[in-house]
Amino acid sequence: GYGMPQASFADEANIDECAAAVGMDPLEYRMKFIMPKNYHDAFSGNTNYFDSFRACLEKGRDAMDYDRRKAEFTKDTGSVRRGIGAASFWYNTGVYPISLETASNRMQLNLDGTVTMQCGETEIGQGADTAYAQMTAKAVGLKSYKDVHVVSCQDTDITPTGLGAYASRQTYMEGFAIDQTGRLLRQKILAYAAEMLGCSAEELDIVEGNVVRKESGAVEMDLSHLAMTAQYNPVHSEHITAESTATIRSNAYSFGCTFAEVEVDIPMCKVTLKRIINVHDCGSLINPALAEAQVHGGMSMGIGYGLSEQLLFDEKTGKPLNNNLLDYKLSTVMDHPDLEALFVENAEQTSPFGTKALGEPPACSPAPAIRSAIYNATGVSIDTTPITPHVLYRAFKEAGLIHDEKEGD
Repeated sequence: GYGMPQASFADEANIDECAAAVGMDPLEYRMKFIMPKNYHDAFSGNTNYFDSFRACLEKGRDAMDYDRRKAEFTKDTGSVRRGIGAASFWYNTGVYPISLETASNRMQLNLDGTVTMQCGETEIGQGADTAYAQMTAKAVGLKSYKDVHVVSCQDTDITPTGLGAYASRQTYMEGFAIDQTGRLLRQKILAYAAEMLGCSAEELDIVEGNVVRKESGAVEMDLSHLAMTAQYNPVHSEHITAESTATIRSNAYSFGCTFAEVEVDIPMCKVTLKRIINVHDCGSLINPALAEAQVHGGMSMGIGYGLSEQLLFDEKTGKPLNNNLLDYKLSTVMDHPDLEALFVENAEQTSPFGTKALGEPPACSPAPAIRSAIYNATGVSIDTTPITPHVLYRAFKEAGLIHDEKEGD
């Protein structure tokens, strides 16, 4: 699946087993061995510029009150027990081993001083267009993202070529093209303004949609006035646009973790998720509200992956039995507690806007964190997903926590 949640589940389950084998708390075990600051990976070409792994784990640890609650839950010995668990992840933005991608961008200064931006990176409901508008406004020097018109429903018959939505690459990769094209558009705007004002372009800047003097900050004209003059100037008419392609030769690490608290009814083979927190370092947040919403969606998917979502097949024919959204039960707000998202903002040094991946990472660690919490509560190791009552029944029975009297007769 996107983000490789299957691999994350296997990795993190193995880490819990290793910690138990050497008698260490699983969180302390992770703290000891996870990727350190300044680590450089020769395979991906990435450098870990911050101690983000530990920062995320510490933030989640404090928010969950992990140490106190874990000590409290060890007193549970009855048929209903509580547990707390954690799981971490790191994620490579874009493709690897080394990202050799391109992202293209086109910008046009409109007569009303707004900018139309086109790119091939596709909005698929995660708010990318809003983030693109914010980045464009910053790159050009506009007052607000509302002054940017992003051409929606990207179609590469019309827009510059883009490589689409995959590998959590959009904000990071397209950010290079937006920054590069924004600087080109600024140069053209300032060159025309300098011609109008009889000065050098180096004396001017664009601030909040106005051409201003760098030294004094005095406003000379707004971009609408400049665009109208440039369009209808009988001597030097110019339609001010810019277009460029950025070749991206870098990658970026995203880091994060999930902390989960569960209540396990052993005789009923039932798990109730009581609390869950995701912590992410996805670099600088372009839009905090969209980032939080993205994490909430991924957490819900991760909870479903961990506890309930399962595609069933006919054993004789191999045909899927529940290949529709009526019979395949997705998690809803009725199936999980409030979703808590926290962030550690370490600006990515390779990115013009400091961003890193946040598309797939939120779905990576919820399932193994839930599994870790069940392990903490019961001492029973689960090696499959989803962790349904049927799975728990077999595991609890094998561990001797429950006994089927009928089978004993």
